[in-house]
Amino acid sequence: MSLEVLSPGPLTTVQDLGRPGLAAEGVGRSGAADRASAALANRLLGNDPSAALLEVTAGGLAVRAGTGVWVALTGARCPGAPWAAPTWLAAGQQLRLGPPARGLRSYLAVRGGVAVPPVLGSRSTDLLSGLGPPPVAAGDVLPVGTAAGPWPGADVAPVAEPVGELVVALRPGPRADWFTDEAHHVLSGTAWEVTGESNRVGLRLAGPSLERVRDGELPSEGLVRGAVQVPPSGQPVLFLADHPVTGGYPVIGYVADADVDRCAQLAPGDTLRLRG
Repeated sequence: MSLEVLSPGPLTTVQDLGRPGLAAEGVGRSGAADRASAALANRLLGNDPSAALLEVTAGGLAVRAGTGVWVALTGARCPGAPWAAPTWLAAGQQLRLGPPARGLRSYLAVRGGVAVPPVLGSRSTDLLSGLGPPPVAAGDVLPVGTAAGPWPGADVAPVAEPVGELVVALRPGPRADWFTDEAHHVLSGTAWEVTGESNRVGLRLAGPSLERVRDGELPSEGLVRGAVQVPPSGQPVLFLADHPVTGGYPVIGYVADADVDRCAQLAPGDTLRLRG
C-alpha cells in the first residue's frame, strides 16, 4: 500500500511522537507540532499512537492512493476534504487539501501509518537538526504499513476549530527575575502578533520590547517545548516542536504543554495573549 504525492503544498513533513529522551545527546524531540490533533487522527483509524502521519502546513497537499486505503484528516480544516472522520480512498483516487480558513497545520493519517524508515527510533522530520526524512516532495511514493489494531468505536470526532486570537496561561520561567515588573505587565497585557518568520522551531511574536533589569551573557541552558525566550530584540519567541535543546537567552516563562498544541495552529497575523 502507498500514497503518491502529487503536490506537497507549502510544507508537508512526516511526523510521529518524536525522539524523547535524547536531549543529553543533543537530539531534540521534534514530532508533531499539534500532538493532540495528530493523536486524534491516529485514533480515528485504530492506529498505534506512535504511527507516523503527514503534517501539512497551510494546505495544498495532493495525494493519490496506490491501493485502497483509509485516511483521516484533523487539525486545521481544509475545504473540500473530509474532516475528523475515517474516509475511504479507492485505488487511484486523489485527495486535495485547500488552504484552511482558520488554523495552520492539518494532519493526514492513513490506516497502518506512513512507513518511511525511522531515524533514531522516529520517523519525524526535524527541520532544525535535519534528522529524519526530508520534507515531502512531489513524486514521492510513501509506503503504508499494515494495520495492526482494531477499529475504534467512534467514526466521527467533533472538535473545536482553531481561533484567530488565542489566550493561554503563562507560568514563570527560570529567568523571570531578569525582567522589569513593567516587562511582565507588558508580556501578559499585549496581544502579540505571530510574524511570518515563525516555523516549526518557534513562534516569533511582534509587540512592545520587553525590558531587562540584567545585562550580560547567560550560559546555555536546557530548553523545552513551550519555553518563552527573549532575545536582545526584546521580542519573545515561543518554542514549538523543533526547538533547540539549549539556548543562551533568558526564558521569561513557559506555556503548558497542552496549550502549545493550540499555539502551533497560529498562522502569521494571528494574535496570542500570554496571561500570567
